[in-house]
Amino acid sequence: MKGQIPSFAEEERLMAQGYQFIAGIDEAGRGSLAGPVVAAAVILPGNVNVPWLDQIRDSKQLSPVRREFLFHHLYEVAISVGIGVVPHEVIDVRGIVKATQLAMKLAIEQLSPPAESLLIDYMRLPGIKLPQKAITNGDELCFSIACASIMAKVTRDQMMRELDGVYPGYGLAQHKGYGTKEHFSCLRRLGPSPVHRCSFRPVKDTIKK
Repeated sequence: MKGQIPSFAEEERLMAQGYQFIAGIDEAGRGSLAGPVVAAAVILPGNVNVPWLDQIRDSKQLSPVRREFLFHHLYEVAISVGIGVVPHEVIDVRGIVKATQLAMKLAIEQLSPPAESLLIDYMRLPGIKLPQKAITNGDELCFSIACASIMAKVTRDQMMRELDGVYPGYGLAQHKGYGTKEHFSCLRRLGPSPVHRCSFRPVKDTIKK
């Protein structure tokens, strides 16, 4: 299995300060040309000890089968999982950065018990008063963020498969809305679907004037 095993060091540092419910947060679909951006927030027990622990990686380093396996097991052991979904219409109006932050905030709001501290992949969340740390490449380095990346990715992939059934012909189930050669070919031939992000230039350029 490629990639390094993410560390639990950030969580241990916060636990030593007295924090109990530490949420790792990540998103999926930020760079996609279609569909929603999905964020996940995951609170894990401090003494998690399961046989599949060393299989956790950034979701991009895992096969779809491995992601699905870990997704279901993480739901079983997590103290809490929150999912936030922001649709393409909001992305077009607010921009992808603000839409991603909104998805993360929505995921945090779903947590029960609520988070006491946040570990976030790459970005900070303005307006959230909880202690938070943005970690560059957090999905590779931080265990809780890597778990969140798996939860967000599997959730969004399922949504894109469902959208493929509603809007066939674009291959959404295969490329999940990302800019593959096949996707661009479909866009040029068919024009954007109702779930494409028309504010994104590769999509905007295919809209017939």
